[in-house]
Amino acid sequence: MGTGLEFANGHGMRQCRYRSEEKAHVQHVLTAITVNLERIGVHLPSAPARQPRNPTALQGFLDWQHIPRPRSWRVATHPTG
Repeated sequence: MGTGLEFANGHGMRQCRYRSEEKAHVQHVLTAITVNLERIGVHLPSAPARQPRNPTALQGFLDWQHIPRPRSWRVATHPTG
């Protein structure tokens, strides 16, 4: 795809947001920078997968005792009396 078509179709450059020539120029420059960053990003290696954190002492204890632990403590339900 050509750069002109990419600007017009992919980034909405058929109509400018601004009326003044200076502001329109800034919009075009920023859009061109964005397109270049997108093109560079295609060639960069992807980020490595994150390793899970080591369990805390409490989580290790719960696992050792075979006590199921919730994913989030905020969702734990407390018995109502």
